[in-house]
Amino acid sequence: MLFMPSGPELIIIVVIILLLFGGKKIPELMRGLGKGVKEFKNASESVGDVKEEIEKTASDVNAKPAKESNDESKSDKDK
Repeated sequence: MLFMPSGPELIIIVVIILLLFGGKKIPELMRGLGKGVKEFKNASESVGDVKEEIEKTASDVNAKPAKESNDESKSDKDK
């Protein structure tokens, strides 16, 4: 919070941005920024989904060999 701009400094920054980009470009820039934030949020949520899917698959893989070994022992008894 030490280097946060105060009221007059924020006004100066806004004026400089208006001079550099113009009034028509600022909505386009904000729209692009909003889309970027939305894509980042969706990507971060999908990482959680991928992690859950990996954990589910890992637990399925660990459960199947135990089941298969029981099937093999049954077939050995049949012989």
